[in-house]
Amino acid sequence: MHIFKSKILKFVSWLCILASIFNTFPVYALETKAKSAIIVEGTTGRVLLNKYADEPMPPASMSKLMTLYMLFSRLKSGALSLEDKFRVSTNAWRKGGIKSGSSTMFLKPRSRVTIEDLIRGIIVQSGNDACIVVAESISGSEAAFALEMNEKARELKMLNSHFVNSTGWPHPEHRMSPRDLATLSQRLIEDFPEYYHYFNELEFTYNGIKQRNRNPLLYKEMDADGLKTGHTNEAGYGLVASVNRHNRRIILVVNGLPSKKTRSEEPERLFEWAYREYSNYYLLKSGDQIGEAEVWLGQSPRVPLIVPRDVHLTLQRIERSKLDVRLVYDGPVPAPIRKGQNIAKLVIKTPSRGTEIIPLIAKYDIDRLNLIGRLMAALSIVLWGESN
Repeated sequence: MHIFKSKILKFVSWLCILASIFNTFPVYALETKAKSAIIVEGTTGRVLLNKYADEPMPPASMSKLMTLYMLFSRLKSGALSLEDKFRVSTNAWRKGGIKSGSSTMFLKPRSRVTIEDLIRGIIVQSGNDACIVVAESISGSEAAFALEMNEKARELKMLNSHFVNSTGWPHPEHRMSPRDLATLSQRLIEDFPEYYHYFNELEFTYNGIKQRNRNPLLYKEMDADGLKTGHTNEAGYGLVASVNRHNRRIILVVNGLPSKKTRSEEPERLFEWAYREYSNYYLLKSGDQIGEAEVWLGQSPRVPLIVPRDVHLTLQRIERSKLDVRLVYDGPVPAPIRKGQNIAKLVIKTPSRGTEIIPLIAKYDIDRLNLIGRLMAALSIVLWGESN
């Protein structure tokens, strides 16, 4: 096995620059008033804060994000359009309307509502009635819709979520983890960019009643653009939020906060900490060459190694001295070698992040030596102990 740290010229210069930029020390824990929380860097997926992030919790209205994902999926597929109308059942009006004492869009029973209005009613007004209308119209009943939500959750690798309704109405079996909510938020942003702007709307008027978006971060100058609040007596005050600052997105989930005031202040503090303490570093671009590997019985004695994808890392700004980068492969590599063949790996270790392994592939084909060439190579080994 060959391990190269500083022997390859091009790799040396790159590594020196890299080492001067990054140092790594153990990530320190940040205290938060939330009972559970997670902060995720949108580009790299690095978790910057984890407080019981994988424990299922009552998500309250934050689980409406899953109802929206189901609806957006059908819009994107062409099965529905924003202009289509859904009928408001008496059940949706009674169970999710003003008589229930819950968040409502103030829909009228037996009326017909456009899907676009229902989207705004769910996002801005947190309308339980709007969610039930969507569930009944898509699946026939809220229970059937919940089954579809659970199936989609498994597909999205949301491993600690279970739905029994479309609204987040309190139920002992209706649970989501903060990590699952962060995963769902990332997928909403990536899968449905054409609909994401609805999360940034500050108010919506329906049936003559104007309601304001309950996401407190939207009213602050901090580049927040979504997503959803939640509150029940059991869950406390929660928020799923996203900030896109300087073309860098961070997603936050907090739950179990004691008050609306805390829900406004604590996420802002956590976002400022995340942007201040961490940065994204773009180490390599797809196609960059990182050293060479020795070739056995090839028409070229070495094959250039390139990275097949961009390499980004999110690191604390104080992580400045202990980045360990190694080029590792078993060699020499026998010919023939084909362009794109996995040859080696770049191992990047940081104390706070762990190990990142980047595959390295052959830059081009290298054919095997002909018979005479192989005989000469064998003779070279016999006489001088060297190949090629």
